[in-house]
Amino acid sequence: MRWTRRACTVLVAGVLSMSACKPEEPEPPPPPVTTDSQGDWEDTGRYAACEVVNSSAIACGDLENVKVSGCDVSSLASMPRDGIYTMVYRNDAAVPAIGVGSFRVSADGSLDAFRGATPTERQVDSDTFFLSSTRKQSSSVTVRYSVVGCRAEGNRLYGCYVNCRNGKANGSGTFLAERWTRRAGEAEASGLTLTSESAVEGGLPVDIYVTQGHAYVVSIPDGAERGGLTVFDVSNPAAPVLETRITQLNDNYWNGVWAKGNALYVASASSGVVVFDISEPANPKLLKSLPSGRGQIDVHTVFVEGDRLYGMSPSPSPQTLIFDIQRPTEPVLLGEYAEPGATTDPTVGFPHDALAFEGMLYINHWSSGYLMVDLSDPANPKKVGSYTYPYATSHANAVGKFGDRRIAFEGGESWGAHLRVVDVTDPVHPVRIGEYKLEASASIHNMVLKGERLYISHYHHGVRVLDVSVPENPKEVAYYNTFREADPGRGESFYEGAIGMRVPGDGYVYVIDTSRGLLIFPEP
Repeated sequence: MRWTRRACTVLVAGVLSMSACKPEEPEPPPPPVTTDSQGDWEDTGRYAACEVVNSSAIACGDLENVKVSGCDVSSLASMPRDGIYTMVYRNDAAVPAIGVGSFRVSADGSLDAFRGATPTERQVDSDTFFLSSTRKQSSSVTVRYSVVGCRAEGNRLYGCYVNCRNGKANGSGTFLAERWTRRAGEAEASGLTLTSESAVEGGLPVDIYVTQGHAYVVSIPDGAERGGLTVFDVSNPAAPVLETRITQLNDNYWNGVWAKGNALYVASASSGVVVFDISEPANPKLLKSLPSGRGQIDVHTVFVEGDRLYGMSPSPSPQTLIFDIQRPTEPVLLGEYAEPGATTDPTVGFPHDALAFEGMLYINHWSSGYLMVDLSDPANPKKVGSYTYPYATSHANAVGKFGDRRIAFEGGESWGAHLRVVDVTDPVHPVRIGEYKLEASASIHNMVLKGERLYISHYHHGVRVLDVSVPENPKEVAYYNTFREADPGRGESFYEGAIGMRVPGDGYVYVIDTSRGLLIFPEP
């Protein structure tokens, strides 16, 4: 468009009688943004009366780095000393930002975890709560993270945190931590019965796809363990058989997986979309990585609809890649969608997940919310509308037809993240019409819509099945609490528990739990 403007200006100026350049059409107005005032998290001010002290006489992250004179430290004696806590951090900026985390404490300290590892310093007694973790991030960078309790109320702890880099504070504020417990009145399960459970060795399992009688589970690195691809024969769901595991030395952060025909697509943080041939389902053969010739590219999730493959790439340039897969093992890049400003402004966020439905691409674009992109010209996709809300972390979605309406189910991934039901019949003016909420201390993750049932992997709250026949009023009809405190690795992250899910239509629900691995249930 800019080149056309310049060319026409020269022609008109040089030869006034020329009429080759038509009057320029005005730029179309930007699509409207529908903003919901109700966010996942509401700022009610600082969580605690403690203060971070900046003094050259105090080492950054030491217990004395936090002043607790205004705190009710005597209440710390009532804090449960054995359990897993999820937490939300609030910084002290004029417009506060939040983050999430987790820690684990035990009576004798033997099971303690903070920032994914055993704390390097710990003091937990009747009037003190202090955890600190120091680690080498690189040969030239040492980081330290510390939390100090200010007061306790029931299962909640309030306090201050300070983050340090090479001995200097680079972040501080207050936090709220809540001890995990199973929801009041719930048993292990209702309406769902566990058929089988299979451990996934190596890395942290995060996603699954089921096709040709096989389950393909992808994992990300977990400490020294590399991530990769694990294949199970699930032709007998009651007794899955481990067939093979594939991992690579420098490319093993594999976070998403999908398939079409004899092609398996894996989302890689290093090499984009990794394509495997699964004509022998138990023995995937690596074919290529796409897109080629661009160097390292992070694709976080993948999605297939019909003859299109979509790869959501957070970096180096946030964009959604669109491939033609009429020949499934030979994807061809058709186009890309990049949200304006995403490459230069980090507040615009990045595409985390997406779903295509009847010519529209619905993108969960993190802090920019939920985007609706017209795919009628895949080489030139155009946004037609969006839906956002305060402190958005738009993460996953599902879309379906309910009568004459097109209904979307959207969720974030943070403290307070929950399910929103949005009428997107008119994508220019999406409207929230319903929601489903559990406790703020455990986030939802993925979701699958099958008919009038919505299946949700809800991290610490396990598997949730909703009847959404009346979209305005989702009703829980079944659940299974996959989270158990005694399982290995619990308490190391906010993002633990039921994480990946598929309902392939064979009568079973396939769930990935970050500790327990592959869980299979009959459809309720």
